[in-house]
Amino acid sequence: MQRTAKHEGGGRRLRCTGAETSGRVIVLDDTEHYKRCRVQLHAKGVVLRDAVPGSDIKTKRQQVCRAGEFLVAEIDAKMGGFGIVPEALEGAVVSSHYFLFAIDGAQLDRRFLDYFIRTTGFRNQVDAQGSTNYAAIRPASVAGYQMPLPPLPEQQAIVSRLDTLADKARQVNEHLDAIERDADRLLAVRFRDAIADAPLRPMAEVAPLVRREIRIDPQANYTELGIRSFFKGTFQRRTMEGADYSWQKLFSVKASDLIFSNIMAWEQAIAIAKPDDEGCVGNHRMLTCEVNTNTAAASFLYYYFTTSEGFAKIGAASPGTAARNKTLKAPDLMEIEVPVPGLSTQRIFDILQAKVAELKARHATIRQANDALIPATLERVFSTEVSAHA
Repeated sequence: MQRTAKHEGGGRRLRCTGAETSGRVIVLDDTEHYKRCRVQLHAKGVVLRDAVPGSDIKTKRQQVCRAGEFLVAEIDAKMGGFGIVPEALEGAVVSSHYFLFAIDGAQLDRRFLDYFIRTTGFRNQVDAQGSTNYAAIRPASVAGYQMPLPPLPEQQAIVSRLDTLADKARQVNEHLDAIERDADRLLAVRFRDAIADAPLRPMAEVAPLVRREIRIDPQANYTELGIRSFFKGTFQRRTMEGADYSWQKLFSVKASDLIFSNIMAWEQAIAIAKPDDEGCVGNHRMLTCEVNTNTAAASFLYYYFTTSEGFAKIGAASPGTAARNKTLKAPDLMEIEVPVPGLSTQRIFDILQAKVAELKARHATIRQANDALIPATLERVFSTEVSAHA
């Protein structure tokens, strides 16, 4: 039976009813191509998974999605794996591990439902059943979820207001993105000019590898430092007692060290140690380079390795075909030649880098507040303005 919407409690609540989902089941043809969709977690919508021939899909019985239907993932619903099927995914297929629910447009604006499913009022109703690793949502449970249901014109008015607010928030983020792209382009141009006639010198001279081996005290605590991939900086992984380090050697890190993960440098795991990383430790897989401050600035060298030219040298020094085999060897790192203009030129560029970093930090604060605007507004709207219909 197709799921429908009906009024409850004097026409002020909506309950989906019925025991079967609305998805039409088809048998795939190996010679045809099919779009497959998936739900993003945290109620972030339904998106295209891929488009493949039927021969690539093992399970031949699939459900066909219709635009505007409510799609729920059996396993991921507990993590916000649900959303409204967009127009672009009309006719896409999903497996039986998804549930599709039709929306009665005469009673419920699907855009209103799309906003409601992002609230705690909805999420608190999603109760998965089963073991921790396979806690699933049942169709009958989804059919029993409730929501405030004001008259359709009021739903549409609320949607219009929320859409306007969401559009303004999007414009703010796009404006910040445009400013940062301009700033990054300026940095790239200034760096290119800075190294135009600069001599090349090996890392062994400019930022030699240092191994500050420490004598492990079984009673002392040591904080391990990690390096995020994609130039995302350092992070403090964990703090353990010296007695827990039964086999590996530890080396201390100093602020402003230029550090590389020898097994993940190929994935841009390169960073500068921050002031609060001073005294942290790394094992033999962390290559720490102490920059000669009479010759170079750590941030200038770091920027070079973020450029296509500089990172290509890291790739060349990390041979191998599989991720675990792409190891950056210390001798090869030390042989990499880097451009070294005069210190005054480097410092001028570093001042510009610092200003761009400060700009991005301010933007991050603005983005955080901007991104919290819609969720906070949804909670207020559905807990107060729409609560009269609950």
